[in-house]
Amino acid sequence: MSLLKSAGENTMCRFRWIPSLAIHNPGVLASGMRSLGIALSIISVLLGSAVAQPYPSRPITMIVPFAAGGPTDTIGRIIAERLRVALGQPVIVENVTGAGGSIAVGRAVRATPDGYTLILGQWGTHVVVGAIYRLAYDLLNDFEPISLIVSNPWLVVAKKAMPADDLKGLTAWLRANPDKASAGTGGVGSPGHVFGVFFQAATGTRFSLIPYRGTAPAMQDLVAGQIDLMIDNPTNALPQVRAGAIKAYAVAAKKRMAIAPDIPTADEAGLPGFYLSHWHALWAPKGIPQNVIARLNAAMVEALADPAVRARFADLGQDIFPHDEPTPAALRSYHKAEIEKWWPIIKAANIKAE
Repeated sequence: MSLLKSAGENTMCRFRWIPSLAIHNPGVLASGMRSLGIALSIISVLLGSAVAQPYPSRPITMIVPFAAGGPTDTIGRIIAERLRVALGQPVIVENVTGAGGSIAVGRAVRATPDGYTLILGQWGTHVVVGAIYRLAYDLLNDFEPISLIVSNPWLVVAKKAMPADDLKGLTAWLRANPDKASAGTGGVGSPGHVFGVFFQAATGTRFSLIPYRGTAPAMQDLVAGQIDLMIDNPTNALPQVRAGAIKAYAVAAKKRMAIAPDIPTADEAGLPGFYLSHWHALWAPKGIPQNVIARLNAAMVEALADPAVRARFADLGQDIFPHDEPTPAALRSYHKAEIEKWWPIIKAANIKAE
């Protein structure tokens, strides 16, 4: 017992003595403070380097709001492949489907606004869904615009047996036969549906809009003569036009298509101002740093200037926006104008999500 007591007393003495020694020995105190300062400096450097890593320092996810293999997915993968070169990091495509793309867009809204989650959107996901769905996010104010990418002007086509030889003739025939013709669409709220409503308003015609489970089966019925006309995308329609299976009356754009220069514009065909474009663009969640927005936009400008990328988009019938338009401000303005144009048309036609 006396031994334990002695040991305990000696230990207590040592702990009492150390602070006293430090106080009365400035060298010991200074040495300790220097060690502490060095340790804090190392921690500060480590934390600072973690925070100050240049963007991007890890892979980026690009959410694509439709299934793999579709037009939007194809556009996304072309862009992702080229952004990898421009940014020096992999850009991983994540396909999220459902509810007209609104599920994918909603996921992007909830992502951390650090530039590592992007959303590839288009006319349907960032214009139409806002008019036909009750959304938990704001299409204009909950995203940071990065860049416009491509647009896809649509065609007015009809079955081979249609008696009209041009757009004026088609319009005259439809007016003379109200409610007798039928037009195929890719489904309720699809571009073909909304564009069909717009065509009727622009021409003063009336015809039935028949929803299909996609544009491919609608085109099959057009070729077979089961329906009379369609407003369709070039990828689906041009092969049949070239095969002589259907008639093409106009491209709904200001200029003719490079891949189909013989098809007149709507202006040339007698329906001025009838422009229909299914466009794509890139956004990020609201709140990402401005320097990250600038970095992403610069990478997009570089990608869209690449001759290989331009050739691939041209083969798909996609028009790259002019060089002065792929800016965040241009996308914001264009997006706002598209909502202001199409929402009244969609709501007036009482188009609802199925």
